[in-house]
Amino acid sequence: MTALILEQLLNGLQLGVLLFLIAAGLTLIFGVMDFINLSHGSLFMLGAYFAVLFQGLTGSFFLAVTLAGLGVCVVGLIFELLLVRRLYHRSHLDHVLVTYGLILVANESVAILWGATPIFSGLPESLSTLVALPFGISYPVYRLLVIGVGIVVAAVLFWLVKYTRIGMRVRAGATNRAVVSVMGVNISLLFTLVFGFGAFLAGLAGALAGPLLSVQPGMGETVLILSFVVVVIGGLGSIKGALLAAIIVGLIDTMGRAFLRDFLSAFLSARVASEAGPALASMLVYILMALILFFRPEGLLPMQKRS
Repeated sequence: MTALILEQLLNGLQLGVLLFLIAAGLTLIFGVMDFINLSHGSLFMLGAYFAVLFQGLTGSFFLAVTLAGLGVCVVGLIFELLLVRRLYHRSHLDHVLVTYGLILVANESVAILWGATPIFSGLPESLSTLVALPFGISYPVYRLLVIGVGIVVAAVLFWLVKYTRIGMRVRAGATNRAVVSVMGVNISLLFTLVFGFGAFLAGLAGALAGPLLSVQPGMGETVLILSFVVVVIGGLGSIKGALLAAIIVGLIDTMGRAFLRDFLSAFLSARVASEAGPALASMLVYILMALILFFRPEGLLPMQKRS
């Protein structure tokens, strides 16, 4: 039982770091640009498809993941230059309508190019093995790699935001855009860089998730919903909040799906527990979000208020 619990904790941590990669770009784009991007999940999907494409062309999984992230970054930059910057001074409703339309376009485009049949991304033999951990746990090497990459990316992101000149400008732009513009900072260039970096993080997450999920049209919608939950719980625009909330959501979702039915069976009949357990498990993160919004509407670790 101890081994099973620890294994599910690792699974929850792995889901959490993937959600962080997506939610970090999402919350960064909203915090700096005040732009709601519903098509962020489509960038995640493109990352998975690009990884499959580049792995077939290069034969290298690690090179394919890198190229997939960079490829989605280029797509994000083009998207920002051609469309997004025209919407900065429009209402959030316009943001939602346009980016929702892009979801439909992206799903149909990948279905035309790669087909509607799910694609299963392969792994090199070195990443397809199990590694022995304490308490008799045999855990997939690749899932540990995903956790490690997520932790490294989180550390690099915190360093960039807190200790570099571009990070200083990003933080300043998130709190007082007008003053930053008056001080001579090219706001348009800053917005383009932030959007491209957010797209890169989403593409990287998609490339890493490809071997764990089936790569198919629409695969970004479910993870986008969870990512928005992470952003709301952590605090709009907060990178620290996104990391904390992503780990919490990943653990609650994974542990709930693994153990809630057995927990309910101790108090309810087996039939009721088997029916209510999976349904309630899928609701846990949304119940948590509702509680956070009720008791702490600004989120767990909100950023400074925009002036």
